[in-house]
Amino acid sequence: MQKQGLVDVQKVDPSILVELKYSTTDNFVGKDVYGELTRAYMQPMAAQKLAEASKYLQAHHPDLRLLVYDAARPRSAQWNLWNALPDLPEKERRKYVADPREGSIHNYGCAVDLTVATKDGKPLDMGTKYDFFGELAYPSREDELLKAGKLTQKQIDNRLILRTAMRQGGFSSIEYEWWHFNALSREKAKMAFRIVD
Repeated sequence: MQKQGLVDVQKVDPSILVELKYSTTDNFVGKDVYGELTRAYMQPMAAQKLAEASKYLQAHHPDLRLLVYDAARPRSAQWNLWNALPDLPEKERRKYVADPREGSIHNYGCAVDLTVATKDGKPLDMGTKYDFFGELAYPSREDELLKAGKLTQKQIDNRLILRTAMRQGGFSSIEYEWWHFNALSREKAKMAFRIVD
């Protein structure tokens, strides 16, 4: 990844916490997909945006930190994730895992999955685990999930802390996952960078 010009986000901002979930068994596949990859790498411009989001978060919530679960992802790992959902039809699968043939924004080092945690790394309650597949994780459905009593106001407030900080850093969020943010669109990432294989 460094050969392709990506940078370690903790070298850009040492206060950012990192726990790559795909380097552990605590993920939807239930096994270590990344092997030796345990550091979070991103394109320099994306890492800089993340540092801005981190700065904003700490200015408004001094006791909180960003906790990164996934950043640049090799395409080989993308295939492992794609193939881990054989029971889902392709259309449904694409909601949660980008088709490796097209590449994910993660594969270009321009996307990040993360949460907000206390300084000692305890994640805030966001209403679902990271990588939860289903409506409870959809930012687009939060209002109705709150009304239905499926999410609490506190859980939504915690998500808003994350979204606000990430937007201040220049990231955009997506409809299906509260934890996923893009520094660029896939089209722009494709034009600017090479895929990480």
